[in-house]
Amino acid sequence: MPIKLLTGLVLSSSLLFGASSALADDCSYRGVLDDKFCDENYDLVADLPKDSSQWRDPSTLVFTYTPVEDPAVYKDAFSDFQKYLSEVTGKKVVYYTVHSNAAEVEALRSGRLHIAGFSTGPTGYAVNLGGLVPIAVKGTEESFQGYNLITIVRKDSNMTKMTDLKGKVVAHTSASSNSGNLAPRAIFPALGLTPDKDYEVKYSGKHDQSVMGVLSGDYDAAPVASDVFKRMVDAKRVSKDDFRIIYTSPRFPTSSFGYAYDLNPELVEKIKKAFFTFRFPPEMQKTFGGADRFFPVTYKEDWQVIRDIAHSSGTAYTKAGLKQLAEADAAKAAADKRKKEAASKSQ
Repeated sequence: MPIKLLTGLVLSSSLLFGASSALADDCSYRGVLDDKFCDENYDLVADLPKDSSQWRDPSTLVFTYTPVEDPAVYKDAFSDFQKYLSEVTGKKVVYYTVHSNAAEVEALRSGRLHIAGFSTGPTGYAVNLGGLVPIAVKGTEESFQGYNLITIVRKDSNMTKMTDLKGKVVAHTSASSNSGNLAPRAIFPALGLTPDKDYEVKYSGKHDQSVMGVLSGDYDAAPVASDVFKRMVDAKRVSKDDFRIIYTSPRFPTSSFGYAYDLNPELVEKIKKAFFTFRFPPEMQKTFGGADRFFPVTYKEDWQVIRDIAHSSGTAYTKAGLKQLAEADAAKAAADKRKKEAASKSQ
């Protein structure tokens, strides 16, 4: 059953990034955006500042892609696009490696990041708190590339349906992940399975770590993004024959790509041209499951199902929500470090 978008969301007053910029006194509407942004055209993303002196036109453009898997993989995957982006804009383009969703949002908000790809769930944080203007997702000439939430278990287990996960340990990825956490919390109860109540949730940090954790027996099951699972199979990191998929959700959009709201409009037009005229080379198509281009989207329309899922699970794209995400990321990183140190000492 579709869940209506909650439009009256109240922004938290707690601060994650320190002092906010001055309020736009002449802003008549900002909706659920942070108080440093304005949305007078009601498209749910930050408007370009009215004062042209606030428009940015940096000599070097900083680009990154969501840290859903090994960041080094995507630095190489987007190298051809970065070169093309540089040619079209006439700017130097550098890749900025991030290791958490919260850090990526903070880099955008602080002005250190100009163009970025954000995974599906955290896109809402990037829009509301970072000033991201999403314009594209990976796709083909016909449509954007989508993915599904899939629930995986080991094939040699006796689990064949979702209710078999009751009493088990299930890996969710991170608090902000759509397919790895938000969608399961919104969808699974209707399937007779409520996270944290019917099974123990353990956060793995990333989709690939959830997959590897199920394979090693650290977790009994995991909801993960189908496109990440397919890439791992195609790269022979895992064998599909070792797993059983016991649930597949409806289709969601993949990672969004966009730019910082306050970039000079002339530069923005060049950025858009680069995105929509670039064609993925064969190796990039292979990495991204056959997608051969960036397909145009809007946050207002194409992300509505994702916003509905987030809101139905109690997630608000506010500073308080991102603060919790950052704390969860930090706790997971510390736990991983302790685990590695313990393993090293035992050798």
